Amino acid sequence: MGRGTLRIYLGAAPGVGKTYAMLDEAHRRVDRGTDCVVALVEHHDRARTQAMLRGLEQVPRRTVTHRGVTLTEMDVDAVLARRPTVALVDELAHTNAPGSRNAKRWQDVEELLHAGVHVVSTVNIQHLESLGDLVESITGVRQRETVPDEVVRRADQVELVDMSPQALRRRMAHGNVYPPEKVDAALSNYFRPGNLTALRELALLWVADRVDEYLTRYREDHRVSRIWGSRERIVVGLTGGPEGSTLIRRAARLAEKGAGGEVLAVHISRSDGLTSASPGELAVQRALVEDLGGTFHHVVGDDVPADLLEFARGVNATQIVLGASRRRAWQYVFGPGVSATVARESGPDLDVHIVTHDAVGRGRGLPVARGARLGRARVTAGWLVGVAGPLVLTVVFSRLRDGPGLANEMLLFLGLTVGAALLGGLWPALASAAMGSLSLNWYSSPPVRAWTISDPRNIMAVAVFFAVAVSVASVVGHAARRTQQAARLRAESETLSLLAVSVLQGETTLTALLERVRETFGMDSVALLEREDDVSPWVCAGSVGSGPVAERPEQADADMPLGEHLALALTGRVLPAEDSRLLRAFAAQAAVVLDRQRLVDRAEEGHRLAEGNRIRTALLAAVSHDLRTPLAAIKAAVTSLRSEDVAWSEEDRAELLASIEGGADRLEHLVGNLLDMSRLHTGTVSPLLRETDLDEVVPMALVGVPEDSVTLDVPESLPMVEVDRGLLERAVANVVENAVKYGPPGVPVAVSASAHGDRVELRVTDRGPGIPDEAKETVFEPFQRYGDTPRGAGVGLGLAVARGFVEAMDGTLTAEDTPGGGLTMVIALPRAGRHRTPSGTATSTPTTPDH
Repeated sequence: MGRGTLRIYLGAAPGVGKTYAMLDEAHRRVDRGTDCVVALVEHHDRARTQAMLRGLEQVPRRTVTHRGVTLTEMDVDAVLARRPTVALVDELAHTNAPGSRNAKRWQDVEELLHAGVHVVSTVNIQHLESLGDLVESITGVRQRETVPDEVVRRADQVELVDMSPQALRRRMAHGNVYPPEKVDAALSNYFRPGNLTALRELALLWVADRVDEYLTRYREDHRVSRIWGSRERIVVGLTGGPEGSTLIRRAARLAEKGAGGEVLAVHISRSDGLTSASPGELAVQRALVEDLGGTFHHVVGDDVPADLLEFARGVNATQIVLGASRRRAWQYVFGPGVSATVARESGPDLDVHIVTHDAVGRGRGLPVARGARLGRARVTAGWLVGVAGPLVLTVVFSRLRDGPGLANEMLLFLGLTVGAALLGGLWPALASAAMGSLSLNWYSSPPVRAWTISDPRNIMAVAVFFAVAVSVASVVGHAARRTQQAARLRAESETLSLLAVSVLQGETTLTALLERVRETFGMDSVALLEREDDVSPWVCAGSVGSGPVAERPEQADADMPLGEHLALALTGRVLPAEDSRLLRAFAAQAAVVLDRQRLVDRAEEGHRLAEGNRIRTALLAAVSHDLRTPLAAIKAAVTSLRSEDVAWSEEDRAELLASIEGGADRLEHLVGNLLDMSRLHTGTVSPLLRETDLDEVVPMALVGVPEDSVTLDVPESLPMVEVDRGLLERAVANVVENAVKYGPPGVPVAVSASAHGDRVELRVTDRGPGIPDEAKETVFEPFQRYGDTPRGAGVGLGLAVARGFVEAMDGTLTAEDTPGGGLTMVIALPRAGRHRTPSGTATSTPTTPDH
């Protein structure tokens, strides 16, 4: 047996009418024939609540003695033994008496739900665990009995029982909530207007969050593509610094303010590999953004502000969230920083939020990773220092009457050599050492302005200077290369770890993985090519970007083979040799994702085959009875007519012939539905879509039902719909006949139509017994007949065929409760001109359906 459903009446304060509303719902369900019992209801001596308990079956409570006091609690075992369809359990947050099986009443409710019992319960907003501190600050009262928020959020339905503070205070003043002796104290303390207003606002906001969640599910289920309200897409720029978590949470709060807000976190690493990002911090921040429902992206680029703006515009972002710069004040001489540049260049289409944090102005710290090359800007600066620096020093020394002396000049030139090595590496430092040696020889060592040196000590000094300069340049260059190699490995490890986590958790599709390859290496397109054997042509298993390679890997700017039959092909630029190891890892992961995707497809195919076997088994069961019944009636009537020992009157003959005709018609209907279900199952239904008026099709679908059993309201002013007339007629006929069959005698079924945005809805409303929420999808499955429908009433294909035909025309067929009792079938169809679906062959002429 499946898990039961939980319905909760939520109130802002005691006395708003939660228990009364729950009991009123119980009476409605009992009147509809539902097995509903009172497991536990606290009436608190309120006369109206006690009156509502009359006529409802109550399960006896269990008595518990604690410290000489006799208490009563819900008897879970008695409720489970009674096994009702619906159980009423009041005060969900109640704490059970010591010695009870569960400490909290919500845990008792969980037992009932696991046993398949549907539960209706009540709770006040102040009893939600996460709101305890806030409620205490408002009312001054600490709630001792609480229920975890998740328990209430998991409820299948939460209904707010709302009442204005003034109305609740009047109800209390009239003695409808508390005894008269307690009214004045309650009104002057907990039930003050300010307290009640604040609690009401909390309840409304909490329920509003649930409404947003339901609206999102509704739009997804009904395939509503147009945005209702503003949709915020917020990009968060992450550096890998400590401020990242603050930025992500701020962006999440901004996204929550708009309907359907989305958060995209992006980290931009330079193509030269230079980065001050901490891999550990990035991993933590990625986990945080994914926990908050956002996505994480890794982009490679040299100009961080420009690349960030390009990414934001590429994803149609509306806002960018950045942290205030961590640079110290003196560092602004090198430029305004990323945040200021992005804010200046964003333009009117992007709002930029610069968020302050604890690390503002504290410096960026030492870089934890370096790339494989120094970058063009640093190499250029190194050459300028190494070549121009000695020339400038030489000009300065030549204009001084008394120079600083040979020793000091050597130290200054050596400082330039070290600076050139730190900026540009080995070769600028060697050039600086050579330039310094020549300058010392020409201008500082007698005789000046000559390439000779008269003093042997100066010769030794210049030689030692050159040797020291070359040694320093070599050491610094070697250290830089080692650092670059280590940083390269660290960057690769970081990328691979993020990739492996995504793949192992099953979060990455082949398209997403190829897109990550394209972003990481800065390519125009990436394609995964495969072939069956050595002589077969290459085919594209997946691709992203513009102009991907589709024929041979050799046509790509960079390719990475995986065995003989799989290759990753990239276009955009030629990759350096040091990128091959990382690219090989990406290619291997792409092969894994491709295999997993195909396994999933095979599993789905296996599920479809299993479903087909189930349908065939059900078909055999249906044929064994439902098709034999009309055949038996026809056989009996024919045998009677052919009997020569009985003289049949004209009336008897007419009755037998009518029986034969009815049985034949029924066989025709049953076989028609079976054939339609077979076509739907095999995917051979090809609708011929045309612009059609509903007022032309719907009346034709009602030919098979009695005239007085249906009322029709389809305005001629409705927009045209794009449907297959034959399929729509069959679907409407099936739905209407099903409604007439289950509706009460003498109460006609209402068929009405109206336009809603890019859809036109046809509603078929009956006043029958209705069906519970858990059965609203089951009734559309093949060979399903809800309730105690007798054998011979059909094989249970009518609604399944109707939904299949409607969905084939890009529409939807859903079931809703009729206000006041009954069931409403809603057929939503696309308006004409909204889009075009490739049409196939014309469908067969509709026949009257059977259920």
